[in-house]
Amino acid sequence: MSDRPNTPLLDQIARPADLKGLSDTQLAQVAHELRQETIAAVSVTGGHLGAGLGVVELTTALHAVFDTPRDKVIWDVSHQCYPHKILTGRRDRIRTLRMKDGLSGFTKRSESSYDPFGAAHSSTSISAALGFSVARDLGGVIPEGIGDAIAVIGDGSMSAGMAFEAMNNAGHLGKRLIVILNDNEMSIAPPVGALSSYLSRLYAGEPFQELKAAAKGAVSLLPEPFREGAKRAKDMLKGMAVGGTLFEALGFSYLGPIDGHDMDQLLPVLRTVKARATGPILIHVLTKKGKGYAPAEAALDKGHATAKFDMMTGEQKKAPSNAPSYTSVFGNELVKLAAKDDKICAVTAAMPDGTGLNLMAERYPSRTFDVGIAEQHGVTFAAALAAGGMKPFCAMYSTFLQRGYDQVVHDVAIQRLPVRFAIDRAGLVGADGATHAGSFDIGFMANLPGMVVMAAADEAELAHMVATAAAHDNGPIAFRYPRGEGEGVEMPETPEVLKIGKGRMIQEGKRVALLSFGTRLGEVRKAAEALAAKGITPTIADARFAKPLDRDLILQLATVHEALITIEEGAVGGFGSHVAQLLAEAGVFDSGLKFRSMVLPDTFIDQASPADMYEAAAMNAPQIETKVLEVLGVATIGEKRA
Repeated sequence: MSDRPNTPLLDQIARPADLKGLSDTQLAQVAHELRQETIAAVSVTGGHLGAGLGVVELTTALHAVFDTPRDKVIWDVSHQCYPHKILTGRRDRIRTLRMKDGLSGFTKRSESSYDPFGAAHSSTSISAALGFSVARDLGGVIPEGIGDAIAVIGDGSMSAGMAFEAMNNAGHLGKRLIVILNDNEMSIAPPVGALSSYLSRLYAGEPFQELKAAAKGAVSLLPEPFREGAKRAKDMLKGMAVGGTLFEALGFSYLGPIDGHDMDQLLPVLRTVKARATGPILIHVLTKKGKGYAPAEAALDKGHATAKFDMMTGEQKKAPSNAPSYTSVFGNELVKLAAKDDKICAVTAAMPDGTGLNLMAERYPSRTFDVGIAEQHGVTFAAALAAGGMKPFCAMYSTFLQRGYDQVVHDVAIQRLPVRFAIDRAGLVGADGATHAGSFDIGFMANLPGMVVMAAADEAELAHMVATAAAHDNGPIAFRYPRGEGEGVEMPETPEVLKIGKGRMIQEGKRVALLSFGTRLGEVRKAAEALAAKGITPTIADARFAKPLDRDLILQLATVHEALITIEEGAVGGFGSHVAQLLAEAGVFDSGLKFRSMVLPDTFIDQASPADMYEAAAMNAPQIETKVLEVLGVATIGEKRA
């Protein structure tokens, strides 16, 4: 298998309209070639493989039957959109996926008119499809027009409350709307919850074989839709008490389940729905994540997210690291603490592996809870665990915790409940881009009364902070850490419980003080080395805490230096803003202190490597060095010695 598979029919498809003249047999061949091209592309770029492979036939059928971009295909989460991008005029750039200046790994409105609604978080598609449907009926005008709206949502995403809120509203409004439940029994982690059990009952064991046969039989009658044959299949489903009664109770007509890899089922059903649907309809499609690529099918996560890989073997090409990842440090430290304290428990929202809680789940399954894609529920659940005398760690990516913010305020902070928030993927994250950047949690956590907010400068500091959080029972506490590997520092045998609100001095210097919060400390040290060659030796301190601030340390730095610069991996309104408030209220600026705050710029930064993203944010060592020289009045590097 070469990097470029043989795809004679796909080569003729420049846009979805080119599918219109093909026979059903040719469309099946396009799907086969599309799968090969997707595997080949992701082997070069890395990225989300399994989800896209699961919807290759569905993607082909949707674009063949509907009239995109006038008809809106809205991919939930949209990590399964690579085949969609290949069919919609972006094949020539598909090997730039998730790279700097390349295609996004998700749908993106600014990238193509075939991406009507951007996504990367789950469970938004039905709300968006309903919005397009109502806009259409109210006479909304956009360049490509508005036809049908089709939401494609996975069974994992369907577990989130927002999907049901949207279905409830759609059923009430009664607008023509198509929801395709892409049921692969496999979100990122094994799906959890009663809904998953309900869906699996729809095709458990022998009855499903009968249903599948009935569906195929009904399909032949579908050109005369919902007449006797299709009605019989639907009634049979209902009669078996495993059919779409839940969805029909929400006001949706239910059709399915059908085999999402069988074009002989997909195409007639979609054509019939397009021709005859009036109100909201849900098509239940069964697919297999990683379908058609043996290494993905064999993987536990079905090839959910991969590095670059060898197409023949599926072996991923990951660079070896000398340092543990921050995520694994958190997971390991939590397991050690849980061994000593049976009140420690952990909550995550569909990301046990991503947050390192798989280690806890293996060792202490009764104290580890994956609540599914339900961050709001997860936070409130953790709050009540705390109220019930447990010591919950609520481990979520920064960008996903945003979804549970009202619960952080209302259910945790106001009640001063000791929930420990482990905030993974803090700062800029690389290939996933702006949608997954942990840019805002310092600001939105540190403005809450009684919330303790910490950031680890390296993996040893993270170990101390996990221990500190476990020991903290007087209200909520949060600690943040980035994606990727640590600094390679020596790990403590017994992590210490830090004194709340106390930072640490790293090096004593003169004239300018650099106050770092988080893992930019490594870049601060590099900048200090470069400055030393120019005769400037800055003082360096690690704040450790954004709340409460180390008032004594900050005022001391402000008093004995002519300039103070804060550095953080977060948006404006975070650590630097709190420091500025403290200095202003203490009257420090009245005596002429020069103060600067290095934060992420007021823009969403597109995907690139983390180093490139921080370069774009002007937060690497050279920019820190330049900031010091500017604030000290050294106009040009090397022009004069301080």
